[in-house]
Amino acid sequence: MVKKTETPKNGAAGQLETLKAVYDFMTRNGLESVEMMEEGAQIKLVRRKAATAQVPVAVPVAVGAAAYAAASSAPASHCAPPPAAPAGPTIKSPMMGIFYRAPSPSSPPFVKDGEPVKPGQVICMIEAMKVFNEIKAEFPCVLVNVLVENGKPVKAGQDLFAVSR
Repeated sequence: MVKKTETPKNGAAGQLETLKAVYDFMTRNGLESVEMMEEGAQIKLVRRKAATAQVPVAVPVAVGAAAYAAASSAPASHCAPPPAAPAGPTIKSPMMGIFYRAPSPSSPPFVKDGEPVKPGQVICMIEAMKVFNEIKAEFPCVLVNVLVENGKPVKAGQDLFAVSR
């Protein structure tokens, strides 16, 4: 709810001050949108996410088989290699969603590195369509390493934890 503030009624200057006051309120309180109606006037402010800038990339164009062979034999040093699969057993994500190590941001994680895990013990949560699903261990193991960053999206079948049996 927006507090009604006294604003001057002298036309455009008063409207500008009202708009600035509503914008300041929105910014101070971290709001994504604000809508206000006052004496027949309506103000609606919506914060948009900054669009990522598109950077043009130069693409070399070559003609002839010799140029094609030279281009295809050059190493692609700008491409990052895919992450290496962990050695040994892992616990995989049963679904796609957002990975969480703890029930809330202020809570400790369900399991820590080096802790033994029992079958049926909750090891993490995955949020899918605003539903938080508890992920339980299917076998006894010891957690070696967490492979996913907290709050990041995961795919079904993606490795979540490296474990030892």
